[in-house]
Amino acid sequence: MPERTTGRLTLLRRHRPFRLLFLATAGSAVGTYLAALALSVDIFDRTGSGRWLAALLIADFLPIVVIGLLLGPLIDRLQRRRLMIASDLVRLGVFAALPFVHDPVAIVALAGVNGIATGFFRPAVWAGVPNLVDDEELEDANAMLSTVEHLAWVLGPVVAGAMLAASGPGLAYGVNAVTFLVSALLVARIPARALQSEQSLSRGHWSDVRDGLGLVLGSRSLLTVLLVWNTAAVATAGVNVAEVVFAKDDLGSGNVGLGFLVAATGVGLVIGSFFSSAALGRFGMTRVYGGALALMGVGFGAASAAPTIAVAAVLAGVATIGNGAAIVCNQVLVQRGAPDRMRGRALAVLMSTYYATLGLGMAGAGILTDVAGARTTWALAGCVYLVASLVAFPMTRRVRAEAEERIGLRPVARTAGVQRIQALMLEIEQAHMREAAQRPRKLPYIPRRRASG
Repeated sequence: MPERTTGRLTLLRRHRPFRLLFLATAGSAVGTYLAALALSVDIFDRTGSGRWLAALLIADFLPIVVIGLLLGPLIDRLQRRRLMIASDLVRLGVFAALPFVHDPVAIVALAGVNGIATGFFRPAVWAGVPNLVDDEELEDANAMLSTVEHLAWVLGPVVAGAMLAASGPGLAYGVNAVTFLVSALLVARIPARALQSEQSLSRGHWSDVRDGLGLVLGSRSLLTVLLVWNTAAVATAGVNVAEVVFAKDDLGSGNVGLGFLVAATGVGLVIGSFFSSAALGRFGMTRVYGGALALMGVGFGAASAAPTIAVAAVLAGVATIGNGAAIVCNQVLVQRGAPDRMRGRALAVLMSTYYATLGLGMAGAGILTDVAGARTTWALAGCVYLVASLVAFPMTRRVRAEAEERIGLRPVARTAGVQRIQALMLEIEQAHMREAAQRPRKLPYIPRRRASG
C-alpha cells in the first residue's frame, strides 16, 4: 500500500474524534443519496409532473442559499456539536414521518425542512475538521471525507433502486432515518471542544453577517474559491442539465447508457478525491487546483464530440477526476483561509453563492440545451471550466504569496481591503481576549488512555 494511503488510514486510528466524524459522515451520506432518489421517484409517481420535481429540487438547495447569506453566523456562535446533533435529529424526524405523508405539498415541505438542517450540518462539519487533525494532515482528512461522500453518491442510488423495486420509498426513508440516528450518536461522542477551538463573539447578527461577507472578500484564499468555483458552477449546471438529453437523444443510448454515464462520473469523483491529497503534497495547490479544472474542461469538451456512449463515459469520468480533486482543494483553501471563530459562516457564504449560481445556471442551461442542443451545452461547459482554470492559476499563486508574507518569507504589501479585514479580525480577537480574561480557566481536553498490562 502506498505510504500516503497508509497515512490517511492512520488518521482513523490516531484521531478518535476524526474517526467518529468520518463514520458519522459515511453513514448519513449513504442514507442521504439513497433517500434523494426515493424522494424524486415518490413525488413523480404521485404527481407525474416535472414541476413538482423542480419544486423538490428547489426545496433541497434553496435553504442552503438562505442560510449562507443570512444565518451563517449562527454556525460560529452556536456550539458545533450541538448544532450537528440537532440537525441530525431534525432529519431523523423528517424521514421517519415521510412514509406516512401522502400529500405532495407536505412531502416538498418536509424536504425543505431537511434542506434547512443540511444547510447547518455541512458547514459545521467542514468547519470542525481542522480542529480534529494536525495541520499537515488536513489534506488527507479532507480527501477521506470527500471520498466517502462521493462513494455514497455512487452507491446510494443503486441501493435505492433495489429498495424501490422491492417495497417502494418507505423502506428507503426508514433506512435514511436510522443513518441520521447513528450519525447523531457518533457525533455526541466527540468532545465539544475537539470540534471548536473557540466560539465567536457576536457584534450583533447583521454585523456578524457583514463580517462573514467581508472575510470572504478580504481573504485571498476565500476570494479564490468564491470566484473560481462560482465560475465552475456555471459549467456544472450545463453538464448536469444536458446530461440526460446528451445520453438518450444525441448518443441514442437510452436509460442504460445514461446510467453508465452517471456511474462513470461517480467513479471519477471517487478517484479524484482519494488521490487529491497525494497530488497536493507532491505538486502544490496552484498546479493541482488549476490543473484539475483544466482536466474538467478538456474532458467534458472532448466528451461533447464523442461518437458513442462508451467514449463519452470514459471522457466524462476523466473529467470528474479533476472535479473530485478540485473539491478537496476548495475545502483546504477555506479551512486554512478562515480563522476558526469565523470558519462556519465563511463556508456557509461560499456554499450559498455556489448553489445560487448553480440554480441560475441550470435555468439558463435548460434554455441553451433546447435551443442549441446538448453537445453544444457540454462543449461550452468545457470552455467555462477552462476559464475557471485560467483564473485559478494566478489566484492560488497569490494565496501562496499571502502565506509567505504571513510567515515572513517575503515583504508584506497590504491592500486597503486586506488592511480592513485584518483590522476587523484584530478587533474581534481583542474582544475575545477581554471576555476570556473574565472567565474561569478550563482544563484542556485530554483523552483517556487504557491502562496497559
